[in-house]
Amino acid sequence: MAFALVAGLSAFAGSAHASTTECKLPETGELGVEQLPTGSSVITCGAVGRVVVHDGAGVTVPEPGMAVSVDMLTVDGESHGFTLEVAADGKISYLLEGATADSSTAGYDVSESTTPDPQSDVPAEADTVTDSADSSTEAEVADVDAAASPSACSDGAYKTDDRKEYGTYNWYIGDGGLPAGLSKNDAIYVFMDALDNITDSYNNCGYSDSVGAKENYLATTSREASVNKSSQCTGQDGLSVWDAGDIKDTAVATTCSYTWSMPGVKNDLREADVRFNTYDKDFTNKPTSTCANRYFDVRSVGTHEAGHIFGLGHVGAGHENLTMYTDSFRCKTIARTLGKGEILALRSIY
Repeated sequence: MAFALVAGLSAFAGSAHASTTECKLPETGELGVEQLPTGSSVITCGAVGRVVVHDGAGVTVPEPGMAVSVDMLTVDGESHGFTLEVAADGKISYLLEGATADSSTAGYDVSESTTPDPQSDVPAEADTVTDSADSSTEAEVADVDAAASPSACSDGAYKTDDRKEYGTYNWYIGDGGLPAGLSKNDAIYVFMDALDNITDSYNNCGYSDSVGAKENYLATTSREASVNKSSQCTGQDGLSVWDAGDIKDTAVATTCSYTWSMPGVKNDLREADVRFNTYDKDFTNKPTSTCANRYFDVRSVGTHEAGHIFGLGHVGAGHENLTMYTDSFRCKTIARTLGKGEILALRSIY
């Protein structure tokens, strides 16, 4: 646990070094983490509302006492996302995902003073059997990597972020497009199923559900997810919205999460928006063995994004069979069910 705490603190520093010098920002345009480094003040710099980018992802700087996280599910197998936190005094810190990507193999977790033992009440489990819809006749590099990796039920790797839903995640269907040609009524049940896969610890490994996370669908809304065409988080509007539209072409989906800073425990989730990329990617709700690697399973992608909402981070190469793997596979439904790593991660938070 001491190692995890040290790793967590160093990860927030990322590659952006502390600075207390006078802030001189360009008047317009996006900012890099080097221009607004760890330790600088959003108050002194007048940075609230500016966009900060890192590794192809971007967030809008929030007010003091808030944090914003962007998580992109991509097709290149690389992590794209980071967290920018503004303390109550206006000082900035970062969690740069690339700085801790390899620590997932050890079960990296941001410190939580009230975290229970995630290994308690864990049964011996058998390897999961892949959904019959996962059997594609076309071989891919991804298929080879997944075959060489541990099965979902034997892979305990995970990484969690500094985020927790202490109450109930209340969400809306937005006034935009929807993936897989879903009607709004159908989308309610598809997205609800994806969220429930997380809150109910849905798995084929024999794990019981001991996670206290909760979700609740509220209504449709005329608002849209606060994610722009570059997969940047554009700011809070008070509603957690799921929809689809035009985002970065390499992204399958993007989640933007906003939390209250809570030193000593996980940050408190206040809002989380999810947008699927229907401009560059094709989705299906019923992948089959004849889909010929053309479609992304909307429920698998939705379950991955729901994992981010409830505090799960990405795991990288060597963990292709886990739901929170950085890449999204076409014609695969395996991410609909959680593996050992996701179960342990959720138990470490809830």
